[in-house]
Amino acid sequence: MSDRRAERGDGIDRDERTCSVCGGSLSGTAVETTGEPFCSTGCRDVDRALEPLGPDEGRTETRATENRDGDEDAATTHFRVDGMHSATCESFLETVASARDGVVDVAASYVTETVRVAHDPDRISKEELRDVLSTVGYTAYLREGAADDGNRRRSDDATRRAREMSGLRKDRTEDMLEIRYVVGIVFGSFLLVPYLAVLYPVYLTSFADWGMLHLYEEAFSDFDGFLFFPFFFVVTGAVLYLTGLPLLRGAYVSLKLRRPNTHLLAALTIVAAFAYGTLAIVTGEVELYFDLTIAVAALVMAAVFYEATIKRRARNQLTELTTSQVDTARVYGSDTDVETTREIPVEDVESGDRLLVREGERVPVDGVLESACTVDEAVVTGESLPVSKVAGDPVVGGSVVRTDAAVVDVGEETTSSIDRITEAVWDLQSATHGTQRRADAVAAVLAPIVIVAAALVGTVAAIQGAAPTTVATAVLVTVIVASPWALGLAAPVSVGAGLREALEHGIVVFDESVLERLRDVDVVVFDKTGTLTTGEMTVLETEAPPDLLAAVGELEAHASHPVAEPIAAAFGGNGETRVAEFRSHGKGVSGIVDGDRILVGHPQLFRERGWTLEDGLADRIETQRGFGRLPIVVGRDGRAKGLVVVGDEPRNDWEGTLSSLGDRDVEVVVLTGDDETATEYFADHPAVDHTFAAVPPAGKTEAVRRLREEGCVAMVGDGTNDAPALAEADLGISLGSATALAADAADLAIVDDDLRSVERAFELAGAARRRIRSTLALALVYNVIVIPAALLGVLNPLVATGAVAVCSLLVVGNAARPLLS
Repeated sequence: MSDRRAERGDGIDRDERTCSVCGGSLSGTAVETTGEPFCSTGCRDVDRALEPLGPDEGRTETRATENRDGDEDAATTHFRVDGMHSATCESFLETVASARDGVVDVAASYVTETVRVAHDPDRISKEELRDVLSTVGYTAYLREGAADDGNRRRSDDATRRAREMSGLRKDRTEDMLEIRYVVGIVFGSFLLVPYLAVLYPVYLTSFADWGMLHLYEEAFSDFDGFLFFPFFFVVTGAVLYLTGLPLLRGAYVSLKLRRPNTHLLAALTIVAAFAYGTLAIVTGEVELYFDLTIAVAALVMAAVFYEATIKRRARNQLTELTTSQVDTARVYGSDTDVETTREIPVEDVESGDRLLVREGERVPVDGVLESACTVDEAVVTGESLPVSKVAGDPVVGGSVVRTDAAVVDVGEETTSSIDRITEAVWDLQSATHGTQRRADAVAAVLAPIVIVAAALVGTVAAIQGAAPTTVATAVLVTVIVASPWALGLAAPVSVGAGLREALEHGIVVFDESVLERLRDVDVVVFDKTGTLTTGEMTVLETEAPPDLLAAVGELEAHASHPVAEPIAAAFGGNGETRVAEFRSHGKGVSGIVDGDRILVGHPQLFRERGWTLEDGLADRIETQRGFGRLPIVVGRDGRAKGLVVVGDEPRNDWEGTLSSLGDRDVEVVVLTGDDETATEYFADHPAVDHTFAAVPPAGKTEAVRRLREEGCVAMVGDGTNDAPALAEADLGISLGSATALAADAADLAIVDDDLRSVERAFELAGAARRRIRSTLALALVYNVIVIPAALLGVLNPLVATGAVAVCSLLVVGNAARPLLS
């Protein structure tokens, strides 16, 4: 028996007999009777089809996990951090936190804006870590309380990510970004007035003497810069600090890590232009590049603000779904009187408590049942049909009691399976490092070239005996003309435009790195229930008299079983029948309708109650089974009279979606918690390479982990049981019908619940790559203009500003073009 997954710290309880794939207990499993070390046939099939990973493989085998294994006393704390924008931010925060005493290891992800810290709580507390991570513009807060802190404007049913990222902290961060942008425009407008009225005409006289320009030729022959110094210096300095501060911070972080990025290029330009303008005033020169400082800072920050605005729109449009977690628990009174029950917060539940869960409610924490009931565990297992439980059976937190009230005895651990799944998702999310933006990769090459070029120019000028001010001027001009600052404009504009178009197509993406990973996907794993199928039980066929179906519909209207709803919707509510008696059984319901005794349910229920069940009907029942179909026997007055077949139908567009992925040479895998009969329909499709049924949630995660050894894996799902697998995949995709935890775990969300959007996302990703490449190329137009002008000796602030305008129009115009026609 394998205990390898127990070492991974995925939060799953273990005993000595565990599944070699998912780590689940083997006690009482059907597969155990064959002597195989698997908890289910699904895990067995996964193990036989996919090669197991070595002890040091898989994404969760990060430094953080390895170090926690070496320090059993280490605690794990998850943080949400605002202000993370790139892979550089990840490295910086990991470096800052790792330097503190008591920190075992750190894993940061700017894609999910999370940081996971393994630490010794006796040496450094959660609050101290929060303060450590809140540095140079980053704001950290505990993720466990982030969803509710300061936020009362959103529904309590919103996804955790939506609540985390729409609270007052998040809004303050984004509002400050907007303020910085506005300040740049307002203050910059003050300064540009004298430029437009006086300085630009003076610079223009170098090229022409049209009209009244000759009046400006001698306007500054006796220029006294100190008369203008306070105005220019103060206004430009305000813009540099208030608007350009995020750029300066980004430059500082990149220098700290020795990893140049686009913020460094923009910061070099605005600081060099400001320094040149200050030096020019001191030396009596008229060429003041203060306008370049303002233009570049305002433009780049406008692009950053635009990108942030698009991301906010994406968050706001993400479907807000009902959460699976339960906030309160109803403790059953010791005198077994229901009236003495009291509600307490789930975190106050103690081992040994008896919890009352009424019909239709979710079980707060894991435990053991005291009485029989029917439970819908789809939120955890993914199985579309509820299961019957008897006294002594375990029940998982997050599952729904469908028939009869349940009394749950709380075990030693007062946690829910949902809580453990959430913890596993958080661990995986914080290990999802983002890819370095293409613009930053280009900047990493060009920034050293700019710095070296400036140093060489200064050195040559010094060797030639130039005055210190002349050397400084030469160095600053070199930076102004050589630094491709427009990459800092092109990157956020391109990203924002791509995310905006994705949003217009019903696809919510929070970062361009998601599209980058989507472009590299080799394998797409689909959950079945609710993803390839509608996820809703409907009546598919009937073989029974109409009057009997009407009575069955009225009877099922009194039941809370998931199968009852579609039957009642199809046949009940006509007001022609009356239910005089109703009783719910584990495998069906019975009652008296208009004087007739009606029985509806599983064939075994008919046999147990002695009702006649003809052989021909039994044969038809067997032929109807498969592909998630559930034949329901209906009878009257002691005899079975026919069938009602309900099931979860496949989506209309599933075949086209799978075929289009196959045409892209993408491997398709179907993975489900349902039994094999529910997957036969998909297994026959030519685009499907593997089908795995009866796979538990942890088995799904392990299957995705093994598939990642074959290439880049995307997982498409909608259920809470899919959440760890969504987080484990290189790219998680959730549909609009997804549960909250699945939506939170995913990197990309399909808002409209349209399976065809998966293929559309691939098309957008390819188009976005081509657009980004062309936009980054256009960002170099500024340098193409100013470098020759400098070599010809005709460079001045008017030429530089004109180059800024031309470059900006080309970059923004190209990025704004539609990606898909």
